[in-house]
Amino acid sequence: MRTLREIPALRDTLGECRRRGQRIGLVPTMGNLHAGHLSLVETARHHADVVVATIFVNPLQFGAGEDLDAYPRTLAEDQAKLEAAGCDVLFAPATRELYPRGLERQTRVCVPEVSEGLCGGSRPGHFDGVSTVVSILFNLVQPDVACFGEKDYQQLAVIRKLVDDLHFPIRIVGVPIVRADDGLALSSRNGYLDADERATAPELQRILTELRAALQAGAPIEATLASGLTRLSEAGFIPDYLELRAADLGPVTASTREAVLLTAARLGTTRLIDNLTLTLPR
Repeated sequence: MRTLREIPALRDTLGECRRRGQRIGLVPTMGNLHAGHLSLVETARHHADVVVATIFVNPLQFGAGEDLDAYPRTLAEDQAKLEAAGCDVLFAPATRELYPRGLERQTRVCVPEVSEGLCGGSRPGHFDGVSTVVSILFNLVQPDVACFGEKDYQQLAVIRKLVDDLHFPIRIVGVPIVRADDGLALSSRNGYLDADERATAPELQRILTELRAALQAGAPIEATLASGLTRLSEAGFIPDYLELRAADLGPVTASTREAVLLTAARLGTTRLIDNLTLTLPR
């Protein structure tokens, strides 16, 4: 695996791959990799001849008071994991490489509607930062396929709309959530949890699972979500949101069948997100 830090080297390397007719797969990450990230690499390997992973802790997607400075940076460990997973190229640029004129002067990409509410409501500007850096990476790598995790369901929807609206010739592949044995969705931020919080954290998925069963059995949506918020609070979480949306993140209507149950909640100082898809009864 080659580790590249500068844009010209990345373009030269991938230019050679294209001249050989090889398909390129992209896996964007912020590092501190776990099995969920590695499943993206494995999926990309099935769709491409050359897999490019990126590690970049993107300051544009962190708001005031968020954990930009504290976000774990584990490049050496990540390199070893990526190489073992079959990654071919790692692009790990410095901030000045992607944003040479500084953050304040950086052109930004906004994806309307789908980025609003849910995490977009709780983290103003977050998805503008995500869509901006992903657009830059799409331009630099020019992949045939890019893989994103379904745990960040709203982010995946934002990326899909970005690709459609800006006519990027890229296939976006959503990769299922990877969970610990106790059901907790894997996340780099899980490392912030202390022992007691880690023991409580799987309740998030257990509560979602029970709510999903009730909704699929025809329970009233509003009352079920209200009950879920109460249960999250009683379990020790501070709920941010608990919502039922159509699969495309539009509102649920009488004709909606495919839907998604989404939540974000704090446990101590750690913000956890999770979601489950479901089919609503007629």
